[in-house]
Amino acid sequence: MYLCALMTIEQEILTWEGNHALLDNGQLLYHNHRNIPGSVQYDIRRYQANFPMAIQDTGMLVYHFQPSRPQEQYLELRYCISGNRYCPEKNCSGCAQVPTEGCTGKLATVDLFTFHFTSSFLGQFIQNVKLSGTKDEVLAFRHPASFSQLYPLTVRKRTLLDQLLNHSYTGSMENIYVNARIHELLLYALNYLEAEKEEVFACKFLADEAGRERILLARDILLEHIGDPITIKDLSRKVAMNECYVKKGFKEVFGTTIFDYYQQQRMEHAKYLLYEKGLSVTDVSAQLGYSSISHFSAAFKKHTGIKPCELLQ
Repeated sequence: MYLCALMTIEQEILTWEGNHALLDNGQLLYHNHRNIPGSVQYDIRRYQANFPMAIQDTGMLVYHFQPSRPQEQYLELRYCISGNRYCPEKNCSGCAQVPTEGCTGKLATVDLFTFHFTSSFLGQFIQNVKLSGTKDEVLAFRHPASFSQLYPLTVRKRTLLDQLLNHSYTGSMENIYVNARIHELLLYALNYLEAEKEEVFACKFLADEAGRERILLARDILLEHIGDPITIKDLSRKVAMNECYVKKGFKEVFGTTIFDYYQQQRMEHAKYLLYEKGLSVTDVSAQLGYSSISHFSAAFKKHTGIKPCELLQ
């Protein structure tokens, strides 16, 4: 049975790569990619499906373990989705059909997503943490063998992937928005490794959709204040929820504290401003609301392991 499972996974990998090669010869409707050193590297492509393709919607986690060459270790998420629609005549971010499966647009699509996480990038999530369970072993690259794991695409994952294709953000706000969604996809993929059921929460108030929506709103407000830090007290007021509930709910939904999540997104955006936009350390420090360059540089070094000036092109 184990051998059959391995053969199935290998077949799916070859099928995914074969579909990618086949689609590369087709009409590319949308392409977004990023390759910032020390950040998530991603490639998002939407192709027009000019002919019927027997593609099953698939999610895959690829864990590459290389103890003799740790700099080459990585974790990769891959998704292949068919059945969506592309409409060039309207702004899909304002469309009521989300996900786009129910869209009446003329062009059927096949969407391919690849998210590449290096071992050095993932190391930030296990600093000063006592490792326990498969998720932590994978994040710390302590799991002793490479593997590939298929998992189903739930409604939540499909919605996150659709949001990466259909939004109205541009520039810096697009970078912040995309980063946040990718980190959620990573969280859900790692949860699946330990067979955790999605949307089953220990906090009773999260069983109610309204409670979950308030936590998601708190996340969005944090991102809107990426350069203007907001206190938890003010955040709880904006989402009309008790401070204790906001903190507990955020930790359960996103797997980290509000402060750590905010800092992580803040530093990821700093990488973008330094590497992609070529802003000076002084300008980035000011944009992110730091009182001094030294405070920003120390926070950046702690988070990324390098000095901010090392990312300047």
